[in-house]
Amino acid sequence: MKKSSKILVAGASGMAGSAIVRQLLLSGYDNLVGTHLTRKPEVAHFRLGQEGRRLYEKLRLVQLDLTEQIAVEGFFAREAPEHVFLAAARVGGIQANNRFPADFIRDNLMVQSNVIHAACQSGVQRLLFLGSSCIYPKLAPQPMKEEHLLSGYLEPTNESYAIAKIAGIKMCEAYNRQYGTKFFAVMPTNLYGPNDNFDLENAHVLPALLRKFHEAQICGKREVSIWGSGNPRREFLHVDDMADASLFLMNLDDQTLGHQLLSYPKPCFLNVGSGVDCTIGELAGLIKKVVGFQGQLVYDAGKPDGTPRKLLDVSKLGALGWRSRIDLETGVRDFYTWFLENQQC
Repeated sequence: MKKSSKILVAGASGMAGSAIVRQLLLSGYDNLVGTHLTRKPEVAHFRLGQEGRRLYEKLRLVQLDLTEQIAVEGFFAREAPEHVFLAAARVGGIQANNRFPADFIRDNLMVQSNVIHAACQSGVQRLLFLGSSCIYPKLAPQPMKEEHLLSGYLEPTNESYAIAKIAGIKMCEAYNRQYGTKFFAVMPTNLYGPNDNFDLENAHVLPALLRKFHEAQICGKREVSIWGSGNPRREFLHVDDMADASLFLMNLDDQTLGHQLLSYPKPCFLNVGSGVDCTIGELAGLIKKVVGFQGQLVYDAGKPDGTPRKLLDVSKLGALGWRSRIDLETGVRDFYTWFLENQQC
């Protein structure tokens, strides 16, 4: 991508989208447009430092409901972006996925279909679709390789979301085959970082635990309840690492991109992760230490554990020259600092 290329970040106000915007601005890209649905994010939302206001002026934010096909097609026709990062999605943890499966599959299918089709119609040069590691079967071999997609049954608690994301991958693949587009995807492991969701009804495990320990600490509670047994193993990636990997892939030369991601029947996506996992119990212990909580951990075995283990095989991305830089403890400390500065709950 040229520094002056017109770049669209769909879903610029979310955790993933804002991290991609931040990475683009800090890397010198100066022709950015981002979409948001409800609340317009301010400069502080993008954590751009002392030079933030100057950099923020290079981003133009547009309110747009990406589930509305006519509105999306009109937007692409007017804006004609050259490159697209599709980070917009309805996301949530186990509880939200269990309670609102129809919302998760409907909204995500509509957003993906509208954006990918409009990108093709308007001649977008490259599109990066942001997926999720939940696309893999519940009992997939560990670590999970790209080739394990559709090789078994999905985890029931987030099946609707996973199916939508799989459809997004296959839509990119189908448009590449039929129309010669250069659309591909990244499948990040569990993301965390600035602008995450701390609503205990909808949050993923890491921000939910961070909030629980923080509130227990300031309220002087003696214990914190942890969902499930604490035994499932999860891999976590700071959202800034994900954004860095996304830019890295978008800037691959045509030959490498074509060989690695656009040569059907090769998968048109790559895993993005740290390559290191831990138990939920170990994660809780780390967050407890970072927050400074002195009480006890109590495990609620009546709550679902979800998939026993989720660790991505990131060897393909590593062979291209990219590796994560932010270890879990450093990332959690950074995340907690941001949380304290912004007081999200």
